Amino acid sequence: MKTAAVLTTLLIIGFYSATGQDLTAKQIVEKANNLTLGKSAKGEMEMTIQRPSWSRTITMKSWSLGREFSMIYITGPARDKGQVFLKRKTEMWNWMPTVSRMMKIPSSMMGQSWMGSDFTNDDLVRMNSIVEDYNHKIVGEETIGGYPCYKVELIPKEDAAVVWGKLEMWIAKGEWYTLKQTSYDEDMILVNTMTASDIKQMGNRKLPARMELIPADKENQKTIFVTKWQEFDIDIDETFFSQQNMKRVR
Repeated sequence: MKTAAVLTTLLIIGFYSATGQDLTAKQIVEKANNLTLGKSAKGEMEMTIQRPSWSRTITMKSWSLGREFSMIYITGPARDKGQVFLKRKTEMWNWMPTVSRMMKIPSSMMGQSWMGSDFTNDDLVRMNSIVEDYNHKIVGEETIGGYPCYKVELIPKEDAAVVWGKLEMWIAKGEWYTLKQTSYDEDMILVNTMTASDIKQMGNRKLPARMELIPADKENQKTIFVTKWQEFDIDIDETFFSQQNMKRVR
């Protein structure tokens, strides 16, 4: 009887662990990050930049391998078609076929706008550093878009080379969708707010297909990022993410 009782207790503990009842804040953020990344992935996306007097849409293909490697090939509009961006760990490169120029993005340009959007070059390089570069803390719970969410606060570690003074993430319980994120500068002033919606099947998982990034200090301005399709755990290795392949990829 004692053995049966012990086994029952262990099963109950295992059940609650599996359902995320005792996950740490870091584990919650890691689950959300892994859901978006997978071991490897490829897909097609559309980014619309909206400004008070104009808007334009950029289409692209992307490939990624874990947190360290990614490549983006711009497919439109015509004036931008063929540009390629490569991320290898903390480095970022840009291939511009119209002038046959390969450029490493210097640290002085990492805070500049990417393709005229509300994203920065640094966002592309550091977007996957949220697991290791920050200290994480669950600070509340809130429902976003009908999903009960953990609200997690991320404060950068002292030696982390990041631009944000604080991040806040709203992550759906059990689903691990990041449905909202706010970014603050070193003075704790809100810089932008990201919201995600339109949950769709993407390969072997469900993910938000639409993301909006809205600057806090610019009226009637935002960037909308829509994922058309995405596949995960594809057959790809580090050799794909090379400067040589930037000139060949299509």
